Order: sequence, then structure tokens, then C-alpha cells
Amino acid sequence: MPAQLLPSIFNDVIGPVMRGPSSSHSAASVRIGLLLHDLCGGVPDLVELDYDTMGSLATTHESQGTDMGLYGGLLGWAADDERLAGSPDELRARGTTITVRKPELHDAHPNTYRIHVGRAGVAHDVIALSTGGGMIRVIEIDGCPVELFGDYCTTLVFTDDVEACRRTLEANAAVAQVTSTPGLVVALSPKPLDPSDVDDLGGTVHQLRSVLPVGSRPDMTVPFSHAGELGSDAELLERPLSDWALEYECARGDIPAEAVMTQARHILDIMRRGVDTGLAGTEYEDRILGWQSGRFTEMAAAGQLLDGGLLNRMISYVTALMEAKSAMEVIVAAPTAGSCATFPGALLATIDEIDATDEAAERALLTGGLIGVFVANRSSFAAEEGGCQAETGAGAAMAAAALVELAGGSAAQSLSAASQAIQNVLGLICDPVGNRVEAPCLGRNVTGAANALSCANMALAGYQHLIPFDEVLDAHKQVSELMARELRCTGLGGLAVTPTAQRIELGLTRRAGSSAG
Repeated sequence: MPAQLLPSIFNDVIGPVMRGPSSSHSAASVRIGLLLHDLCGGVPDLVELDYDTMGSLATTHESQGTDMGLYGGLLGWAADDERLAGSPDELRARGTTITVRKPELHDAHPNTYRIHVGRAGVAHDVIALSTGGGMIRVIEIDGCPVELFGDYCTTLVFTDDVEACRRTLEANAAVAQVTSTPGLVVALSPKPLDPSDVDDLGGTVHQLRSVLPVGSRPDMTVPFSHAGELGSDAELLERPLSDWALEYECARGDIPAEAVMTQARHILDIMRRGVDTGLAGTEYEDRILGWQSGRFTEMAAAGQLLDGGLLNRMISYVTALMEAKSAMEVIVAAPTAGSCATFPGALLATIDEIDATDEAAERALLTGGLIGVFVANRSSFAAEEGGCQAETGAGAAMAAAALVELAGGSAAQSLSAASQAIQNVLGLICDPVGNRVEAPCLGRNVTGAANALSCANMALAGYQHLIPFDEVLDAHKQVSELMARELRCTGLGGLAVTPTAQRIELGLTRRAGSSAG
């Protein structure tokens, strides 16, 4: 597997740290926008977008944060920038002309961006994909095929003397990989090349930043890619899954164990702030559901709800995180923004319920992260590819494995819980009401947490999951491929097209139009 396709826990699974309703839309588009900002050498004065009318972006680019994220990236803003919600207005205020078209393009991927940008009379055409959980893939620049994932600093050289340029870059020890097509040479490096290294390359040079937190490097390897490669049955019964998770991320990032644990601690802190923010109360105009977590928490504390024990705490935390997301507060996509609460809410509630140590909490986070790596390698997190089974299904599997770890369970039991959690949601569609990632997303995140808790306890009690986790993920992918596009986050099927949902969406559209006027 090419180095840049090796998932990282902190790149692909537990992250990005972001604002917005959807990582596939809000965060991936920021990263694409940042690369375009660098390609243009600043904020472009012309942006033309073509979204395939049969894809996901044509129906959701406004409501699920694609516009907000892409325009923020074009302005040079990060995915957690507090100004992000105002990026469309700010970009236009700077004089940028924006055109959005929706032709029938028959693009293979539902999240395909065809972008024409110009600045000071110089124009570029880029085709990029959002592949789920904020991850991206740039496949074409100015008609030249490329393969960029944002995990390296990238030097693009448009030149008539490709061979000479390629030889010069290959001789540079700082360069990890060089590829070329007629007219274009692409060099990948862990760090930006010095200006002196590119001055004499000839042609036109563009340097693009790395947009992922964990970069790649030459000759990178990982110790395993799938659950079936972890070790013997005896080892899996004797050790926690976090042992393998720590080993994996150390190898993937070329960093010591303490650095991995420090990052896990940092991510947990951000998740915790999201819960606290949600419980304290949030407001946002473009929103369907109001503040509900506070009342639920108060009633649970007063004994006015049925006794759900740990589950009621999970419901409070999950709801708070979903409310924070919908109010444009900072959240962690884990593995996506649409499922940002299943794993973190279940994990944090259990940590608090059992008063887990910091190390136990960090290790449980990594265990969930490794489950996500296995999902990324065999299937997908993207609802546009696999419906809600891809998002909250993966989140539930991650949470189930993490809860087993917090209870002192083995790697074998964590994998059993993850297997059962995915089995329980195969075929779950994605049909957001009003094209907002709120309903039925809230309920599905809550039931994802309940699924995780049930599967964790079943695994700890020795229930038989029957189908190995790798095989479940293969079935997960197959179901995704069989699922109708109307049921994969397009707003064209399921609850999204009920009369009530259509009235809700119309009301949101009218309110937005009134505000704009």
C-alpha cells in the first residue's frame, strides 16, 4: 500500500478538529481550499464550481458546510477558525466572483469537486474528492493527472523540460517522491523545500502546504493493516487492544509513545470542552433543533426519567456534542462530524462513570482509533458512500471496543464488541432532514452509543459475535455499494423527503433568505 494511503489514527479517524456540520463537506472542503489558496498564491478573485447533479454536493453544498469550508480554505483559514461561518460573505466582500453550476457529469465519486480558480489573470483547474472523515484526494491539476492526499508538502513545476526538472528534484535529499506527466513534475517532501531548491528548476513553480496533522515520509511502513494481522488468539486474549494501537500510531507517525499519548490527551480535552459547551447551552440561527441536553440532564439528575444509569449519562453527552456541532462550536470528527458524538459521548460518559485514570482514558481513545483504522482500510466512513452505517456504524464500533478496554477487557473482546456493533446497523441509511446534519442524526448518534454499550457488555460476558471483524467490514463495504444513491446523504430519500421534512427545509430556506435580505 502506498505510504500516503496508510491511515493515521489522528489523520483519518479521530480528527479533524473542526467547526461545521459535516467533515466530508465542512472540513475536507477547507483542506481543498487551502491547497487552492497556495496554488493561486493567495485569495483568488475568480471561483467557478461544477458539482455533478447526480452527486452529493449538488444538493448539500450550502446546507452541510461545503461552501463555508471551501471559501474559508480559499481565504487561508483553518477548519477550526472562529470566522469560518462567515467565509462566503467575506470571500465575496474581498471581490471574488463565485459561480456554482450543477451539470450532469457522471462523476464516479459522489463528492467530486471540479474547481476553476483565477488570480491576477492566472487560472487553474482542479479536480478533487472528499473521501470521508475530512480526508481528500486531488486527482487532476490543469489537465494533468496527480495523486495528492495533503499529507506531504507538494512542489508543482509546470515545465517544458520535465526530465531535467525531475532529475534535479530526485537529487534533492529533502524530496521523498517525484512523479511526472507531460508538462508537470510533482515533488513530495515532509517539509517545504527551501527557496534556493526551486529557483533554478525552470518553468512555473507552486508550493502547496501539507494539510494533515500527521505527515508522511519516504519508506513509511506500519506493522499491520487489518484486525486479522494482529497476532495469535492467545495474544489477543492476554493484552488490551491499545497495545497494538500505540504501536501502530508510533510507526505511522514516526513518533515516540509519549507523543502519541500526549496527542490523545489533547483530543480528549477538546472533546470534553465540546460536551461542556453543549451542556451550558448553545444557539445558532440556521438550526432545526434547539437546546435539549440541559433539560435531559436536569431531569435525569432529579430522577424524573427512567433509570438508564450510564446510558442516560451517554445520552446527555452525545446530545451536548451534537448541539455544539450544530452551533458551529469546535468539535472532533471521530470519525466524522455527522457521527462526532457516538464515540466521544460514550467514551467520556464511561470515563466519568467509572472515574477512569488519565492513562486508561487515553488508551481507550487509541483503541477506538485503531478500530477506525481497520474501517478505513476495508470500507469507508463517508455517508455519501455508505449511508449512516458508515458514520455512526463506525463510531459505534469504535466506542464498543473502547468501552471494553475501559472495563479491563482484552483485545479479543474489543474486536468482538466492534464486530457486533457493525453487524447491528448494516444497511442504515443517511437521510438528513432539511439537509442539516441534526435529525435523525442526533437519534442515530444516541442509539450508536447505546449499541456500543450493549455490545461492550455482551463481549465482556462472552457472547459470540460469530463473524470476524474483517469479514464484517467486507460486508459493510458490499452493503454500501448496493445502497441506492438516494439513501446516501443526498437528501433525496427516506425521512428527508417526507412532507414534514420538506416543510422544515422550506422554512429554513425562507429564514435564510429573509436574513440575507
